[in-house]
Amino acid sequence: MKSNIFIPEKINVGFQNRSDTYTKKLAYIIYYDQKGVLRKETSWNSWREKKIENVITENVPTSGFVLNKKAGGYDTGWNHRQTYCRVYDPRGFEFEITIPNLLYILENTTSTKGKGLEGDFVYGWDGKDLVLIPTDSPDYKELTEFNKLVHSKSSIKSKDLIIGATYLTNQNEKIIYIGRFDAYGYYGENEGLHFWFYKQNKDDNFIKYKSIGGKIISCIDDNCIGNYSEIFDKLECNSYYSPYDVNKDIYELRTLEDFELQFKEKTSYWWDRVFYGNINGYYEKLEAKEYSSLNNTELKNKNGFYVRPKSQNDYTYEGDYWRGNRKYIFIEPLFSGTIEEIYNNFKPSLKCQYLKNNKLYRKDKN
Repeated sequence: MKSNIFIPEKINVGFQNRSDTYTKKLAYIIYYDQKGVLRKETSWNSWREKKIENVITENVPTSGFVLNKKAGGYDTGWNHRQTYCRVYDPRGFEFEITIPNLLYILENTTSTKGKGLEGDFVYGWDGKDLVLIPTDSPDYKELTEFNKLVHSKSSIKSKDLIIGATYLTNQNEKIIYIGRFDAYGYYGENEGLHFWFYKQNKDDNFIKYKSIGGKIISCIDDNCIGNYSEIFDKLECNSYYSPYDVNKDIYELRTLEDFELQFKEKTSYWWDRVFYGNINGYYEKLEAKEYSSLNNTELKNKNGFYVRPKSQNDYTYEGDYWRGNRKYIFIEPLFSGTIEEIYNNFKPSLKCQYLKNNKLYRKDKN
């Protein structure tokens, strides 16, 4: 279960008459957020039958929930309905949860025939989706602590940010404050000063905010993280911190072993044989292909590889298609030979791209 699920203090329940439910009415549940705003009110009002009085109740741990029946799961013409599971709330109404939510519940509690689900439950929202959360689940304690901070409306002001300190966001993510620097857009345009943070996960990514109002809810550790300098080095190699400068491109000669490896791995795909090659002192994107890949019997039987510009097709044609005299002609390549001969002739290289701050951005084989 996601760690940023919002658990409201109050819920608001609207109803439709439904003959296929145990209680003869189906519920649509919405909630009040930490600011007291009723979320999803417009769609809720358009769905519910206003002649049935709505119910506002505290969202406290409650027992007595019962799994009822499958709902939806059909596809008729333009009428698509995802599969849901209907659940009975002991306060006298039925509602629907998703199948992933049902599986999570069954992983963390027991459903007894005739008695229902064991234990207490609360309502939560994962974005726009309602989830029923068992209080015995391992995630509940962490979610409760996170939601206490959300409901306290605590937030960190920009003037209180500490370089290298670790903070908690309103999405329950731990991030490290790096500093306030200019940020650049995709095309290198300056977007002005931003607050930069680092999220240490499998992607090692940076987050930038023009304003942090309400986004940072707690300081977890005000000590500077031990590897701050290493993180800052990564930031300096980020193109949103310093834009890419095409004028700083250089080409680094590859080893023969590395070039040969490119031909041995996944050689059935043309893009695995594309490389930057030196032609009369200028580097171009070239492509080496096996003769055996050609649709030409005579040439197909030749051994080795031929090299052509990446932008060039293998064939052109002459004649008129409609008159039936169209003839395909193989375009003579720049070069043909073994991998080693191609290497010696074109000096395959890596394209090294640099940022305006002279930091290496990336090395591109093709």
